[in-house]
Amino acid sequence: MRYRVLGGTGIEVSVHCLGAMMFGAVGNPDHDDCVRIIHAALDQGINFVDTADMYSSGESEEIVGKALHGRRDDVVLATKVHFPMGDGPNRGGNSRRWIVKEVEASLRRLRTDWIDLYQIHRYDPATDIEETLATLTDLVRQGKIRTFGCSMFPVEQLAEAHHVAERRGLQRLRTEQPPYSLLTRWIETSMLPFCQRHGMGVLTFGPLASGFLSGRYRKDQPIDLTTGRAALTPSRFDPAVADTVTKLDAVERLVELAADIGCSLPELAAAFPVAHPAVTSVIIGPRTMAQLETLLKGASLVLDDATLDRIDEIVPPGTNLYKEHGPWTPPALADPSTRRRPLADRAAVG
Repeated sequence: MRYRVLGGTGIEVSVHCLGAMMFGAVGNPDHDDCVRIIHAALDQGINFVDTADMYSSGESEEIVGKALHGRRDDVVLATKVHFPMGDGPNRGGNSRRWIVKEVEASLRRLRTDWIDLYQIHRYDPATDIEETLATLTDLVRQGKIRTFGCSMFPVEQLAEAHHVAERRGLQRLRTEQPPYSLLTRWIETSMLPFCQRHGMGVLTFGPLASGFLSGRYRKDQPIDLTTGRAALTPSRFDPAVADTVTKLDAVERLVELAADIGCSLPELAAAFPVAHPAVTSVIIGPRTMAQLETLLKGASLVLDDATLDRIDEIVPPGTNLYKEHGPWTPPALADPSTRRRPLADRAAVG
């Protein structure tokens, strides 16, 4: 297993990180089996585990906590906060009120006294970034977390966060967690160059593009929309949709490429993100032991320039075939009221 330094933190992490999203009711409800998978990953040299409070409503964190009993000191543990945990207002977001409350809940579920990397799961336009950074800085000083980062922040919000941290004397975001795969390459345009320029660690997720790169979904073969990932979001896998056809066409060419270099498509998919100089670690999220073993084979695979050139021909750099893993949509685009003057004002101006 190879290791890299996480941003400027001095913390060394394995180039593949064990993602725990599929541990619990959403994926594998067998706690004992999940613990065995975690132990197997650690035994293979992975020292980095990533989860989130909202994965299976806290169940994933509980499973990780069980698995790390007696092994906590050897593991770099990451979790996240942002999404709602229960009904009612003020039970989610990036406010001081919620972060201070929820970090305690995560510590209890994880059975630990500290979290190595605490991540803001999404940008929150309702909360001043200074409030969030100040809260996280306080948690570092209290020893409850070692460092902090974010996931799926727009580049412009990363830039603002860095500016605020410098101006206010706060600690800054050390990591970003975006999607990155053979089908999802939009972060190559500005996100990865920004992180590289500012010394941020990058943890990429979704190397299998929600299963499109697992080898399970192939062109001109029936796709069962009632099982697996397809059952959760059938529209993403519907072969009657033009975007699905485009993805499946690319998959066929990538399958051929994988065969030419003597590996499987999932192995190729797991190896691809590691080749980018801005990427620190690639999150793999197995549901079963067999999936873990397949993905770990990709951990030892090094892609040469000729192979990367062929990938660029199939899916050009910076493009995005899997739109569901595309850039975050800011409120300025999602909410029409943010870009339209009140009708009375428009009439007065006209």
